[in-house]
Amino acid sequence: MKRVIYIVLFAVLSTMAFAQEQPYLCELGLQGGCGYYVGDAAAHIFMHPREAYGVHFRYKFTKRWAIQAKVSSQRIMGYDYTIRGEKLDTKWQNQLVNVDVMAEFNFFRFGDMHKHDSRIKPYTPYIFLGFGAGVNGVGTKDMHPLAYIPLGIGFKWKFSEHCGLNIAWQHNIYMMDNLENRETLDNKHQLNGWNWMNCDVTGMLTAGIVFEFAQAPKSCRICNW
Repeated sequence: MKRVIYIVLFAVLSTMAFAQEQPYLCELGLQGGCGYYVGDAAAHIFMHPREAYGVHFRYKFTKRWAIQAKVSSQRIMGYDYTIRGEKLDTKWQNQLVNVDVMAEFNFFRFGDMHKHDSRIKPYTPYIFLGFGAGVNGVGTKDMHPLAYIPLGIGFKWKFSEHCGLNIAWQHNIYMMDNLENRETLDNKHQLNGWNWMNCDVTGMLTAGIVFEFAQAPKSCRICNW
């Protein structure tokens, strides 16, 4: 009888332990930080930093691979220039709204601490690459569509069962040279269409909180784990 009781207790405890170790497949997050623009009116990163923020959804295929869909907005600004390239005292600013989809690769096997697999870590650096589309000049009469390639690096840290922290440095390489919405700055050398090095670039350095949900199905129906 004692042996039966021990077996039942072991089965119950094992089921509870493995149930807690089941990963979550989906994630929602909010992030905020600073953004910048690099183009004809700003030659270096972080020259005119402004607010940037967004919301994302992430689906995890494996411990290494995930896909992220994100909606973000940032404000960019710079100084006006004359046709001759002379810098003026006046400034311009534009609001961007972007939607991008990116594939992610984690350097470590990411998830909850797993007593049966020491390779799984609650933190990992990661890289991402994808495609995106957006709108420039939001709230003005000069709104126009955008297409870009988002890429960057980041760091994930899972500090509780459902919650974590994400830090990301994202660069958006646009397929055009008209983020300024200024005649003297938009494609002023007529290089668009063949010289991708002339395209405008924006960046965002953000930190945010994430919430995980949708626990993965059990891998063993009989054992319930």
